Amino acid sequence: MIDETVAEIEEMQTHSSSVVAVKAATALRELTDREFPTVEEYVRTLERNSRALRRANRSHASLHTTQQEIIDTVTDADPEDVSTAKGLTVEAIDRVVSDVEAAKDRAAQRAAEELADEDVLFTHDFSTTVLAAIEAAVDDGASFEVYVSESRPRYLGRKMARKLGAMDEVEVTLLVDAASGHYLPEADRVVVGIDCIVDETLYNRIGTYPLAATAAREDVPMTAIGGDSKFVDGAFAFENDVRSPSEVHREPADEFTVGNPAYDATPLSLLDSIITDKEIRKVS
Repeated sequence: MIDETVAEIEEMQTHSSSVVAVKAATALRELTDREFPTVEEYVRTLERNSRALRRANRSHASLHTTQQEIIDTVTDADPEDVSTAKGLTVEAIDRVVSDVEAAKDRAAQRAAEELADEDVLFTHDFSTTVLAAIEAAVDDGASFEVYVSESRPRYLGRKMARKLGAMDEVEVTLLVDAASGHYLPEADRVVVGIDCIVDETLYNRIGTYPLAATAAREDVPMTAIGGDSKFVDGAFAFENDVRSPSEVHREPADEFTVGNPAYDATPLSLLDSIITDKEIRKVS
């Protein structure tokens, strides 16, 4: 299961950073079903597999922090036997999974209260937290028109459009990314997820920065929604994921090179607000 999860994260089969963190944490549970002769061997194996999961996507802060919490829980306790070490691992996995899911739910509910008065939303890519926020607002009686940019080259926005389109009170329009500037003036608010926030910079799926810049130019407020744990300090160094050129251009490209970064950096000064499970932070 761990190898499969590493491959899934590398191939971006799982898109949302919170879902990635949960899947990676859960994958480590496999080790508790194996036999180990010593605590030292178990801990080495746990650390090695945790590093592999983190290397699968170095951009996800929540993946890094949850994995580190699991490892620290076991190593700091200095368990006397393998059984105790396994028990600590299971407890840590359950805790971080619960924390990630609870934080996402709280952030979504807080955002739903803010979005309820907005008629036309614009979102980019696929965020389970943004999806949950809109769903919660709809459950409370709101209805929306939502523009969704498709987020090339992985077209993750298409998944978002399908999920939103399944809600009776949401009218969805899927856009090619290049049309964002054309439709943005019709929106009341832009809402996006958060991969991580470091040093006054939002790192999120590629295309977020030009969307934020255009929204600021058009005086459309933009809100980022995610768990408070997405705010990280120097303990986490963001590393962009440069994707394969084949995602953009399938034929050999001998005459040119292909740039395909997965994420971009958006100054927080371009945002109106950040909504987390703990608070609403006004930015500008």
